Amino acid sequence: MVQTLAVTDHITSLAEAEELLGISPSHDPAFFSEWTIDLPSLTDAQQQRLDQIKQRYLYHRQYGHLLENAVNFLVISPILELAGFYDPPFHLRSEVSVKFELEDEDETVYKGRIDALIVQADLWIILVEAKRTSFNMTLALPQALTYLATARPSMPRYAWVSNGEYSMFVKLDRGEYALSDDFSLNRRRNELYDVLRILDRLKG
Repeated sequence: MVQTLAVTDHITSLAEAEELLGISPSHDPAFFSEWTIDLPSLTDAQQQRLDQIKQRYLYHRQYGHLLENAVNFLVISPILELAGFYDPPFHLRSEVSVKFELEDEDETVYKGRIDALIVQADLWIILVEAKRTSFNMTLALPQALTYLATARPSMPRYAWVSNGEYSMFVKLDRGEYALSDDFSLNRRRNELYDVLRILDRLKG
């Protein structure tokens, strides 16, 4: 497993992931219906907590870039708790960390890191820390697919990819993958509602 995960250092795009992992995008709308169909309802208490998480994140963000630890405290950890991933039968296990550097048109170099956390064999949490949010999801998606390709190949596997501010879900099954819409804390509606409902659906 360690040798397989090392390939993440060399997969930086969806095209590379498709070629090296032998996977392809699914064009069947029903392939990844788990993020849209039969989602559980939220309680009033859950909605109030998610509203608080969003308000706190936006409040602290207005004072500048939030580092990974702050994002984890403000957004990721509370959502994992609400989803019940800190309780039996789930086990949290840290996996490898992938560092990256990107240079923009002004020749400014931005450093970041992608961390993987597995809560069960078929559900991964991919956390991204970087100083340019426009780069984050693009970098993390091929990494997420690489992680998913290492676990239980006969079963559908899922990942929640997030930098706190933006979230997406990924499904990989029998050599095909699909992505959800992106969910953002910048929109008027609190899209953390969707994130928690999808996590509840995926945890089974």
